[in-house]
Amino acid sequence: MTEPTTGVIDAAVLDSADSQERSEPAWGAVVSLALGVFGLVTAEFLPASLLTRLAQDLGVSEGAAGQAVTATAVVGAIAAPTMAIVTKRLDRRLVMWMLTVLLIVSNLLAAFASSLTMLLLARVVLGVALGGFWSMSAAMALRLVPMRLMPRAMSIILTGVSVATVTAAPVGAYVGDVWGWRTAFMIAAVVGALALLVQLATIPRLPPAGVASVRTLLEVLKRPMIRAALLVVLLVASGHFAGFTYVRPYL
Repeated sequence: MTEPTTGVIDAAVLDSADSQERSEPAWGAVVSLALGVFGLVTAEFLPASLLTRLAQDLGVSEGAAGQAVTATAVVGAIAAPTMAIVTKRLDRRLVMWMLTVLLIVSNLLAAFASSLTMLLLARVVLGVALGGFWSMSAAMALRLVPMRLMPRAMSIILTGVSVATVTAAPVGAYVGDVWGWRTAFMIAAVVGALALLVQLATIPRLPPAGVASVRTLLEVLKRPMIRAALLVVLLVASGHFAGFTYVRPYL
């Protein structure tokens, strides 16, 4: 449930020290971030398209299986504002590589889940990757391209969101019907692996340029406009996810 607005706010505030302008844009690295976002959002949406078959196979109710979405959302909401603090002394490319590895691990755990507990664990891992990647992608873009090209860079990154939002659910449902829901998660793991390979090849060294702290986070949360924006995002995203998660069982 970590939407683009939340990610941009977190990145701009918690990792603002990364905003060092480059003379030459690293478009390959920007595209690799778009691929990472595509893989994350695809994995995020899969349970909704596979819910009925997933619940039947694990022997749980559709409501219980739907908690796979809740687990990712709750952990992502925690990871987004804290990732820059936890990883404050690590090279930014290393952080993004680790988050993409977590995406792959999450999908593999889900594909081989034999119980609801294991599935929820997989989704918790995805929440860490999702929240962290969102919160740091905008700050990364600030260092990968000159400021004048920042809108174009963010539009490329967020294209991954749009494409995944449109394709993940229907393609996941089709794959689940033809080859089984576990295959859908395996394909998502392959997508994550491809994104990781591109990131390894394109993202340059980005040592931390500043140190984020819990104090910084608390000071940001004291701003009325920030609190209002986060509340709006929470309400809109909660309604959105609560609605679409159970569309398939309803139909």
